[in-house]
Amino acid sequence: MKKSLQARLAAMGGAVALASAAPSAFAVAPATLSDLTASVNFELVGLGILAIAAAIIPVYMTWKGTKFVLRAIKGA
Repeated sequence: MKKSLQARLAAMGGAVALASAAPSAFAVAPATLSDLTASVNFELVGLGILAIAAAIIPVYMTWKGTKFVLRAIKGA
């Protein structure tokens, strides 16, 4: 059992070494502000904002509808 644990740890250590040796896309910082702004895709930012709004709107409408119905029941 001790040897299998050692083999597992050795395999994990090898995997960690390979993962840390892989080049990263964020390894080099942009040199100027124009390089930084050129690397940002603002179309995806707008799409993300629309996706968040699309997720929040049904919850908001349900909340408002529930409040409307409860007020209507209390007023009757």
